[in-house]
Amino acid sequence: MNNRQRITKRAFDIIFSLLGLIVLWWLIVLAAIMASIETKSLGLFIQYRVGRNGKLFPLFKIKTMRDSVNESTVTTGNDKRITALGKFWRKTKIDELPQLINVLLGQMSFVGPRPDVEGFADKLTGENRIILSIRPGITGPASLKYRNEEELLADKANPEEYNRKIIWTDKVRINKEYIENYSFYKDLYYIYKTIVH
Repeated sequence: MNNRQRITKRAFDIIFSLLGLIVLWWLIVLAAIMASIETKSLGLFIQYRVGRNGKLFPLFKIKTMRDSVNESTVTTGNDKRITALGKFWRKTKIDELPQLINVLLGQMSFVGPRPDVEGFADKLTGENRIILSIRPGITGPASLKYRNEEELLADKANPEEYNRKIIWTDKVRINKEYIENYSFYKDLYYIYKTIVH
């Protein structure tokens, strides 16, 4: 990705994240209030994720799960921690809307590799570390391929192992290819595919 592409990508992110927040702020607030009532806790979920250059940043989401002692970072479709409304937020991607704030702040982009918790992207080595050279995204080619990841993992005997050995490895390949063959028009296509599906 050259400097002109980076500038174009960032300008798009700033303009449309700001517009998105102006238009959708009420929905974010409403969803957060409803999540607070249902989970009996703060309706905004904040978790530190690995961002550009391996730096951690606070990712914002609508809370869709009850607090639990379960320390697993892998969520399956039949996870009992997911609330009734949480299933709706996740299916419609409304839970991701607060990430418009992350995009506006420059911590994320609309399109890019999904930001992971520590133990994944920060452990990349060699050429694979190119994934850390750009801002993580709300959507992207790997996110679209694995849009039903939770349902896929629900069928596995060991979801964490399958995620780490199969899904994560494939996501690295897809995201590396995305960066090496970057196109702003492909970004627009990924955003379109995310909205219409």
